[in-house]
Amino acid sequence: MSLSREQVESRAEALASAFEEAARRNQWAWIADAFYAEQCTYLCEYGGTMRVFAANRDEIRATHYGRDMLVGWEGWSFPIERYTTHGNRIITHWWNRGPGRRADGSYFQTPGVSFITVGDDGMFTDQLDLFDLAHQMHLCDELDDTGLLSPQLKENWVIPTKRRLIAMLSRNLPVQSA
Repeated sequence: MSLSREQVESRAEALASAFEEAARRNQWAWIADAFYAEQCTYLCEYGGTMRVFAANRDEIRATHYGRDMLVGWEGWSFPIERYTTHGNRIITHWWNRGPGRRADGSYFQTPGVSFITVGDDGMFTDQLDLFDLAHQMHLCDELDDTGLLSPQLKENWVIPTKRRLIAMLSRNLPVQSA
């Protein structure tokens, strides 16, 4: 029996609330157990520089909501601004929101989107995350300039990701003449 539109929307609302709670507690791994089916899949390509794929709930807990959140993301949140549903699918628009705010009061943030399939039992069976990695790197530079970027995040994620992005984009790039 498939879920009703209201049931799918309820799961989207619950996920948005869970992200708020996880950001407050700076604990994310529990989300895997609350939302993901045992045999679900998760994929984020990180702009083509690094493929994070998890083939089940344990791997999602260990990577996406575990290891990947333990490299200096304290003070960050990932609020879901809006979502839409279509059948058993949820599409969320969320933010990679850094710590603090700019002088004008705006958030340090970059947009992202998730495509989530919900099983008949209400648990997520697969998820694809997409976001603009170059924009994210620029945001991290801005946070670093203001002293808000965690040194751990810079060392363990930002610098290696920038190097992978530069290497990927430099491939087949003609040498410029002076």
